[in-house]
Amino acid sequence: MIKPEEWRPSEGLTLEPNALKAATEQDRCLALTAGPGAGKTEMLAQRADFLLRTGACRYPNRILAISFKVDASRNLKNRVRNRCGSDFSGRLDSYTFHAFAKRIIDRFRPVLTGDDALDPDYKIGLRKVTRRQIEFSDLVPLAIEILNSSQVARNAIRKTYSDVFLDEFQDCTDKQYQLVKLAFQGTSIRLTAVGDTKQKIMAWAGALEGIFSTFAVDFNALPLNMYRNFRSKPRLLRMQNEIIRVLDPASMMPDEQITGDEGEIFAWVFETSHKEAEYLANLIASWIQNEGIPHAEIAILVSKQPDLYVDLLMMELEKRGIPYRNEQQLQDLSVEPTARLIVDYLLSLYGSREPGAWLRLMDQLIPFADEVEQADIRQDWQRFIKAERKQAEIMDLIDDRWPSAWSFVETFLNKVGSSGLTALSPDYESTSRLGEVIQETKARIEELLNIEPNLINALVRFSDDQAVRILTIHKSKGLEFDSVIILGAENETFWGKEAEERCAFFVGVSRAKQRLVLTVCQTRITPPSNPNRWREQRNPHQEFIGYARPFLVREA
Repeated sequence: MIKPEEWRPSEGLTLEPNALKAATEQDRCLALTAGPGAGKTEMLAQRADFLLRTGACRYPNRILAISFKVDASRNLKNRVRNRCGSDFSGRLDSYTFHAFAKRIIDRFRPVLTGDDALDPDYKIGLRKVTRRQIEFSDLVPLAIEILNSSQVARNAIRKTYSDVFLDEFQDCTDKQYQLVKLAFQGTSIRLTAVGDTKQKIMAWAGALEGIFSTFAVDFNALPLNMYRNFRSKPRLLRMQNEIIRVLDPASMMPDEQITGDEGEIFAWVFETSHKEAEYLANLIASWIQNEGIPHAEIAILVSKQPDLYVDLLMMELEKRGIPYRNEQQLQDLSVEPTARLIVDYLLSLYGSREPGAWLRLMDQLIPFADEVEQADIRQDWQRFIKAERKQAEIMDLIDDRWPSAWSFVETFLNKVGSSGLTALSPDYESTSRLGEVIQETKARIEELLNIEPNLINALVRFSDDQAVRILTIHKSKGLEFDSVIILGAENETFWGKEAEERCAFFVGVSRAKQRLVLTVCQTRITPPSNPNRWREQRNPHQEFIGYARPFLVREA
């Protein structure tokens, strides 16, 4: 342990004053708002490092982190491990809201009575069956019912944690916030709510208005704002500032923080979507070949329904041999916990330099338990994988690697067991869904092996490392790229509610670190699926193009 005054941010980072105050606060709850790229997740990792290494989170207390997405939850867990090591990071529980709710239900299930009563082996499925099955949407309400009914349940949770992190808090719904209040309001537990009100693009899911001000009152939280964007170059920051001027004038970045002319912004108008696709494919090829931009540092963003916009561009990329990853088609398979488990197991089994895969594998396989039990489980898995590696070496001398590799996967999954797999995600309570993920993972690996015969290289590609990314703006939240192309800065693409579309556009723009490209087509050819109400004749979104116009490198 070190004294709080001796603590310094890990990785040699320099935190701006408000970020440093947030990382080291020991008394009050915090309501921290920040712009894209300001390092919200990093601040939480640094705060965890401070709390654990100074003893402000006193052993055996733990830190609870609640996120909205599985990958965001995993990202925070990995960052904390990298900042303060596996010994300290083992005291961080990082869950999604639904996973946290399920753990409450599993632990205190007998509290539920009447119509809400559940059998010990209850499932999660597409419809509710008395006692036997609940729907995914039932998780949070049932956890609320338990905490409402049982002082024992409330006390057990409160005695476990000294600190709670709430990531992307701007997207918190009324039910989720009710769960947070029932669990922690009126206690000495420190809550740190982090988010960006300008990125609130989940209003359709019931995200509360003014959630940060409500939280500040309910938990007597100290409001703080982080202004500095560590991601984007100055020219891009100045464009973002113009959007912030409309979204939230009080949060505009001071001019002195965004001096310099680095960064590039382009806005191009094309006669047809065919010409757009051909030009952009050539442009991406030049970035990769002439500038050495990694494939995964290039993103193509679409407001919604990317399959209606990217078919021509994907064809042009294929002609040029440029690998791409359509997140809509993959349905987020690579972030499915079971898919990640299988890939990391194979990397650990066959790879010689895959420490990241091994750490992720152990993180998923070792459950929440005391340190002695965790050590025993870790040793058991180490023995198992060591024996399987020896067997794999023998099989490599006899047969092609892939058929035998999948047989090792099947043995591995049997050892993990159904309870271990379902613990990875509430979705897997539906055995059919779990089976689908396993078979989709196998099919995806086989598909990659047709492109890249080396199994290790194929597994690395599974994780999106070497491909241009194609995704919706919504799915791009929390990500960053060297170069970002936003397809269709058009009225017909951003057709929703004005305030929400402006927030979404801001999210897309702020993903870019070095370069931003906006495109408009005068005629956007009807896609093969022939969607209803498709308009081929398009009109530029004058407001969105207007934000970029003063900062363009050139406009054609």
